[in-house]
Amino acid sequence: MLCMVLSLKEQKRTELYAKQGRGSQFTSKAERDKWIQKELKSLQKAIRDKRDQIDKLQEDTQRDAEKKVMLERKIDELTRELENHRISIDSQNKSFYEMKKRKDTLQGERNELWRHENALQQNLATLKEELSKKDQGLRSMTGKATLNGRDSVRKVLQTFRDKGGSYEQIANNYYGMLIENFDCEKTIYTAVEVTSGNKLFYHIVDSDRIGTKILQEMNRQQLPGEVTFMPLNRLMYKDVQYPNSNDAIPMISKLNFDSKFESAMKYIYGKTLICRNLEVATQIARTSNLDCITLDGDQVSHKGALTGGYFDTRRSRLDLHKAHMQLVKEITEVEKQLAEHKQKLYMVKTESQINQVVSDMQKAETKNSKNKDVFDKLKADIRLMKEELTALERSKQPKERSLASLDSSLKSMESTEQSLRSELQQDLLTQLSVADQQEVDRLNDEIRRLTQENKEAFSERMRLEAEKNKLENLLNNNLYRRKEELEAALQEISVEDRRRKLENSQAELISVNARIGDVNTNLKALEKQVEGNNKEQKELQSQLENWKSQERDWQERINDDAKDLEKMTSRQSLLLKKKDECMRKIRELGSLPADAFEKYQNLSLKQLFKKLEQSNHELKKYSHVNKKALDQFINFSDQKEKLAKRKEELDRGHSSIQDLMNALEMRKYEAIQLTFKQVSKYFSEVFKKLVPQGHATLLMKTESDERESGSQESQTPSVDNFTGVGIRVSFVGKSGEMKEMQQLSGGQKSLVALALIFAIQKCDPAPFYLFDEIDQALDSQHRKAVADMIHELCSGAQFITTTFRPELLEKADKFYGVKFRNKVSHIEAVSQEEARDFVEDDTTHG
Repeated sequence: MLCMVLSLKEQKRTELYAKQGRGSQFTSKAERDKWIQKELKSLQKAIRDKRDQIDKLQEDTQRDAEKKVMLERKIDELTRELENHRISIDSQNKSFYEMKKRKDTLQGERNELWRHENALQQNLATLKEELSKKDQGLRSMTGKATLNGRDSVRKVLQTFRDKGGSYEQIANNYYGMLIENFDCEKTIYTAVEVTSGNKLFYHIVDSDRIGTKILQEMNRQQLPGEVTFMPLNRLMYKDVQYPNSNDAIPMISKLNFDSKFESAMKYIYGKTLICRNLEVATQIARTSNLDCITLDGDQVSHKGALTGGYFDTRRSRLDLHKAHMQLVKEITEVEKQLAEHKQKLYMVKTESQINQVVSDMQKAETKNSKNKDVFDKLKADIRLMKEELTALERSKQPKERSLASLDSSLKSMESTEQSLRSELQQDLLTQLSVADQQEVDRLNDEIRRLTQENKEAFSERMRLEAEKNKLENLLNNNLYRRKEELEAALQEISVEDRRRKLENSQAELISVNARIGDVNTNLKALEKQVEGNNKEQKELQSQLENWKSQERDWQERINDDAKDLEKMTSRQSLLLKKKDECMRKIRELGSLPADAFEKYQNLSLKQLFKKLEQSNHELKKYSHVNKKALDQFINFSDQKEKLAKRKEELDRGHSSIQDLMNALEMRKYEAIQLTFKQVSKYFSEVFKKLVPQGHATLLMKTESDERESGSQESQTPSVDNFTGVGIRVSFVGKSGEMKEMQQLSGGQKSLVALALIFAIQKCDPAPFYLFDEIDQALDSQHRKAVADMIHELCSGAQFITTTFRPELLEKADKFYGVKFRNKVSHIEAVSQEEARDFVEDDTTHG
């Protein structure tokens, strides 16, 4: 503004000076006016151009102002839209992080389930490997055939269960092996295992029908192995009266089992006692008619047999099978847990949830990526608009300066025009008027003043512009750039990201502070412990020094004692040599009289030497006499007395043993006589039933029967006197001739043999009997009698017979046919009618 005023003033002064110069320049007013008119035209044209320029410049300025307003409005709109997108991105980031957190949680749960499943699978593999080792050990001790039979039975049972219906009922009536159905204390494992032997692996079933079905299925599937069944409906046992003794207990009382298996357990273990030692077992077995066994496995049969030896408890089949069953139980439990775990893993559907969350995350990430693209585009648009706005701001000031300069130039031209127009009205003068001269003087004073002020303002302007440039440089090159970097950083990192980073940093800070606290606590404890250890070390060091000094003292004493001991040892060796020499001399002297010590005890050494010299002189006379005769006589006399006493003891022992042998012989004789009488009685009764008209007796043959009748001497009853058993029978009544076995026909011999077997069965029943075509040589009457007898005795035992005759079929309970197909025999259960048809057909075509 100051420059404009100065310029106007100088322009005014220049015009006055030009006016003054035109007075001398032009000769006439007309010439001057003509020139002025010409100048006015030129000025008017210049004024118009200036005004056009000013108008254009004002229009540009107006357009820039409107564009600035528009840009500011768009920037505000885009900023609001950008903020909305920022909020949307933050929301989506928050949702994304929540989904990521849920995914991490689900993955953690899934990994935990996988780890648990892997642990179960590893445990199952370990148990199966251990089970395989146990099974291999059991197979090596028990036998391949027995365990193959066990496995085959299990396959058959599984087949029945898969079929269902009546087959499943068959599988339910199988109760497992004997070893699986009882439990006992480990201390009696050896006794139980020795008692049962391979019966431990017998299979318990409800009835013989169940066992038959299983065997048929095994044969049909051609499964390997040996199987022995114990049908509960066919097992017979007698209640036993156990002896009341503190040295023996019934084995059955130490077993724990289900009551429905009582018949099987009593059948195997009911007649066995566990005794304290072998002597007690021998005594009880002889008196109670029961088998006895010790805890070490030494067995005494009631029949007199002794069985024993070392039993390695580490190879106990019972212990091994119990461990095997425990492993099977654990494997079943682990498999159940694994199945439940897999079911849980399937029900939880963690994998599908993770996939769903990952899919949602991908969708959210795609959507967020689009929003970020829009966000970046808006940010770029805003940046471009701001740059354009900045360019407008930068171009505004030069345009304003140009406008001011044009306006000043226009005013100067208008002032010149006005001055020239006013000069047209005036006369041509060579000098300025008084008023003009005063105006020139005033203008000169104002120009000088304004020039000085302009110089001061210019210097101040230069200083301010330098400071302005410095600040602009700082603002543009540093602060604006830093602002843009911060804004870019804020725009790139969402609020949720910053919050998560803050939470992670805070959690890490808390964890680090906690660790620092723990480390400080441990450090204090360690410092305290080190201090205590140092104190203890000093005490131990002082004690060590004390003990070392004591050790040195004791070492010195030991060395001194060793020297003394060496001296004493050498002296002892000398004294021992002297003692041996004296003993040798004494032995050479022979035996001393009994009163030698009392007689010579009070004599001095000199007197003793004198006596010794006299004695040696006297002894020279008896040098040919045995000096040790007296000693030998005394020694032999003592040995004779000892041998006599020993002989008396042996005689007494021999007498007692002989008495015991006689008593035992008598008991054996009486037992044999009693048993023979019972068998003979039953033999007569059974033969009477088989042959109603007949008569039979059982005779005991002795040595006296074979001697001559005239040389009968009284002798002690002895088992050695028995030489055999004789049978005399008559098939035509008591008055008929009694015949020996050699005089009978084949059918009569078979009948007598059956009568003897049935008699023994009544005396000492067996669990079952197997007869092979016993009725082959009998007629129909005797076959019927044998069938009736078997039917009468079947309540106490099981009878298995093979026959081609119809009489035995009438009384039988079960029927089996043996058929030969493809060079292999097959056993099949048949009905009574089928069996009768088969027998009749064989009889017809036989």
